[in-house]
Amino acid sequence: MNSLQIKNLSKVYGKGDTAVKALDDVTFSVEKGEFVVIIGPSGSGKSTLLHLLGGVDRPSSGKIFVDNTDIYDLDETQLAIFRRRQIGLIYQFYNLIPILTVQENITLPLLLDGQKVDDKQLNNIVTSLGLNDRLDHLPNQLSGGQQQRVSIGRALINNPAIILADEPTGNLDSKNSNEIMELLKMFNKTYNQTLIVITHDERIAAQADRVISIEDGRIAKDEVVRL
Repeated sequence: MNSLQIKNLSKVYGKGDTAVKALDDVTFSVEKGEFVVIIGPSGSGKSTLLHLLGGVDRPSSGKIFVDNTDIYDLDETQLAIFRRRQIGLIYQFYNLIPILTVQENITLPLLLDGQKVDDKQLNNIVTSLGLNDRLDHLPNQLSGGQQQRVSIGRALINNPAIILADEPTGNLDSKNSNEIMELLKMFNKTYNQTLIVITHDERIAAQADRVISIEDGRIAKDEVVRL
């Protein structure tokens, strides 16, 4: 079953002679529970693709379906709610709220959505991330690896359909990078959550179920790495 379908997706910035086509007629689908890496050099369009998949930006043309919902048929309010509930975003630079504690940062999507925190689920996530003794700490009291663990917890707290990670290890040393990838793979397998990682790191690509290579805004290669 497909959890994500992208059909003829294009994104153009600017108009006329200054127009830049960041994505050019991209089509692919991702099955539920699949771990996909999207790889490409700087300027290839992979970050633009992630922003479109995450509902952060709107395409110039084309469709994106998440669990059979055409996300760009939604109005801005509906899209914001859908994004908060169904898409977990993990960024390279964490994007934590500096005045909120670890627990408050992780549960923020629930609080913004007016939902009650499930203490059991929170405890399971925090325990898996090794953050039990850091819940009252502020982001500036954490290491980079710990901050990225918090951002993973925040992405997972709503049990979203899709986890999108934008260069999740790009700001970390090799030890923390390995630990973060092992955590993402563990959540992918344990909870059968679809995981899409944007990266330029070939070592991360080698760990995926499937690798999609982007060049000049188009899919250059789409290959299954492991079944």
